Amino acid sequence: MGDANELARRPVPARNTGWAHRTAPKLQQAGLTPNLISVASVVFAAVAAACFVASARVADGPRLALLLIAAAMMPLRLLCNLFDGMLAVEGGLKSPVGGIYNELPDRFADTLFLAGAGYAVADFAWGAQLGWAAATLSVIVAYVRALGVTLGAPQVYDGPMAKPRRMHVLIAGCVLSPVEVLAGWPRGSVLAVALAVILLGEVATIGNRVRLIAADLNRQAS
Repeated sequence: MGDANELARRPVPARNTGWAHRTAPKLQQAGLTPNLISVASVVFAAVAAACFVASARVADGPRLALLLIAAAMMPLRLLCNLFDGMLAVEGGLKSPVGGIYNELPDRFADTLFLAGAGYAVADFAWGAQLGWAAATLSVIVAYVRALGVTLGAPQVYDGPMAKPRRMHVLIAGCVLSPVEVLAGWPRGSVLAVALAVILLGEVATIGNRVRLIAADLNRQAS
């Protein structure tokens, strides 16, 4: 990360908490590096994707257990996103290729989480397409932010469906999936709603970021 990027880091409230500042040095003392932590987020996403795919092929009990495991991977991914930056900036472990590790694993992780969730929408023929659509737009959301920077605008992390919110909605979809069994709904109904909310939110986020970036570029030109 360069100085400009340090000043434009994603606002993360947890970064200023005592537990985060106590944990980051311990991770550093254990020999972990920011780049390794960034890659770990993809591992957690791959575990979640495997659970999502497997959940469509088993009975209700094991399925719900797999969805809860998948849900548990999402906070771990967000913790990776928190601590890789803290070790790089506050811990002084920045590397010349840190920017690559800061961005590229996130794109793989988003794709694995969202596309994987689509395959868990078991009783709907279009479930996989819904997941892939959400995954594709998640990449475009990040692309718009990066495009703005290349054009001279500041980093824009505004939502309404930025990365943390996508994970929160998907966690809710997994945790609330047992309602399907109680209500007799088709399997995957709750996750389908969650993915649809994410998809619509991503469309709104792309529009919002383009608007903010365009406004900033116009201000610079005036």
